[in-house]
Amino acid sequence: MNETVEHTWVEADAPDAAKAAKIERETHKLEKRLCRQVGQAISDFNMIEAGDRIMVCMSGGKDSYGMLDILMKMKARAPVDFTLVAVNLDQKQPGFPAEVLPNYLQALGVEFHIETQDTYSIVKDKIPEGKTMCSLCSRLRRGILYRVARELGCNKLALGHHRDDMLQTFFLNMFFGGKLKGMPPKLVSDNGEFMVIRPLAYVAETDLQRWAAHRQFPIIPCTLCGSQENLQRQVVGNMLREWQKKHPGRIENMFAALQNVVPSHLMDASLHDFKNLQITGIADEAGDKAFDEEEFNEASLPGIQVISMN
Repeated sequence: MNETVEHTWVEADAPDAAKAAKIERETHKLEKRLCRQVGQAISDFNMIEAGDRIMVCMSGGKDSYGMLDILMKMKARAPVDFTLVAVNLDQKQPGFPAEVLPNYLQALGVEFHIETQDTYSIVKDKIPEGKTMCSLCSRLRRGILYRVARELGCNKLALGHHRDDMLQTFFLNMFFGGKLKGMPPKLVSDNGEFMVIRPLAYVAETDLQRWAAHRQFPIIPCTLCGSQENLQRQVVGNMLREWQKKHPGRIENMFAALQNVVPSHLMDASLHDFKNLQITGIADEAGDKAFDEEEFNEASLPGIQVISMN
């Protein structure tokens, strides 16, 4: 009788054990992918060099938590020596749990600094009710973080923008700014003093969401601007997610396009000298086939459904 009962329990536990093993495998694959993508971005754009002191800007959201987590893993195995200092700007938003990040960072054992500045009151005073606050908030935050970076001796600032953020910025500039302009993986700060890097440039937001759930980061929601409805960025983000849902692979193709720019086939005369273009009499594969229809390789466009009309 006892043997029968024990056998029944073993059978009942088997599916749970298999499920747990599968979750562990998938999580391991996710961690490897995140480290690989961050490492690739760092290498492709020479984001981190020996002796760098990098301010990791922490907002309390999943992206900055994930960025710090992966950078700490990369630091442990990096071929060059660099230091990280996590920095959070407490903007004195009502209800902001000021103890969460310090407690987390202290337990993590990473060097950190919490800067307290009441930008919330300034933004609420200057921006009319119902208007989006992101622009002014960003300017105030940027100036404060530059000062803190200077005081902490940092030469680089790491921001937690991921692949989807970069695509959203591209479309925002095109739809509302009249520019083909995106969010670069690396740039010099507007005051010329620091290098700004985005180590998550190749990382999908869905992977960061999964990693945050696995690591159980103590997420702090932004009640200042993140909760405002119908922001243009949210609208564009929803558009991209809907495209990806209907046509899997489209986001990957659009992101690849940001890395394959052909200035001669756009219309910016500052990037291509259209005025002084001369006939050469020499065949050129990159030349425009003006009377041909543009052809696309179906295999490279998994998000496009081709229908044959007979």
